[in-house]
Amino acid sequence: MAIHFNHTIVWARDSKASADFLADMLGLPTPRRWGPFHMVTTDNDANLDYMDAEGEIVRQHYAFLVGDAEFSAILNRIRERDLRYWADPGQRKPGETNNHDGGRGLYFEDPNGHLLEIITRPYGSGGWNP
Repeated sequence: MAIHFNHTIVWARDSKASADFLADMLGLPTPRRWGPFHMVTTDNDANLDYMDAEGEIVRQHYAFLVGDAEFSAILNRIRERDLRYWADPGQRKPGETNNHDGGRGLYFEDPNGHLLEIITRPYGSGGWNP
């Protein structure tokens, strides 16, 4: 059997609101409830299982490979909601996108402070190497 990434648990202050945020921003189907989780499923059938957490939430990073049309739609949603975004994970280039590997990319935060990234080309696919 081939090995495929299946799911990860994403800690949240409000798992439903957080899952709804991600699905809405990425244009994915409405999250479904399964046990204590609100599950967002990507087009390659990987799940981000949002679960309520008490106390401090440690920031994580989640990256999504998207097409050019999806990138533009997501960027429009970010701008419509007046969300901050950056060209870099260190958040030193606000309001900018990057063009690594001949594609486009950006970072933005979810309601829990997790750093979400969208890219149109896999890293290294165009020769870019930081």
